[in-house]
Amino acid sequence: MALVMALPGESQGFFEKENIPVVYTGIGKVNAALVAMDVIHKTKCKVMINLGTAGSSRFKTHDLVEVSSFVQRDMDISPLGFKVGETPFDPLPGAIDLIPYFPELSHGVCGTGDSFETGTPKVPCELVDMEGYALAKVCRKMNVQLISLKYITDGADHNAHNDWEANLVHGAKKLLEFYKKMVTIPS
Repeated sequence: MALVMALPGESQGFFEKENIPVVYTGIGKVNAALVAMDVIHKTKCKVMINLGTAGSSRFKTHDLVEVSSFVQRDMDISPLGFKVGETPFDPLPGAIDLIPYFPELSHGVCGTGDSFETGTPKVPCELVDMEGYALAKVCRKMNVQLISLKYITDGADHNAHNDWEANLVHGAKKLLEFYKKMVTIPS
């Protein structure tokens, strides 16, 4: 099993204080894909856990949401006749579905893009991030199960950048709480 997060700010040092190894991908789809491949090759993991933050105009700030599916909100080749979110000539679908792990959590479609979303994405989705689709695609290609939990830090609106920073500590605590539910942590 491997744990990946985008940035150390998302863990706020809480995971490290409990000696939980975290691999940080950096921001964006390319960085996430490169790190995911590296982690899978090095650890031979069969499950990758992605914990992080997201914006949402549907879910409330401070909600914890399990991602049911990832889509690319910034893939737009529609002038050539392809659907927004679809990668032309790619055998993988535009939406990569995940197997639910926490039935008690809300579930949502996460739109991934290489931009900090502050409006309505072109692809239907209920929350937005910047790394998840890449992780899902690599995991699917490498036959690794991905479980992804997102703490909603902001409304994906004009104030998203301020809300995101202000809510990182709350998010890290909630993500750690649910990580401990997934994995037995020795005392």
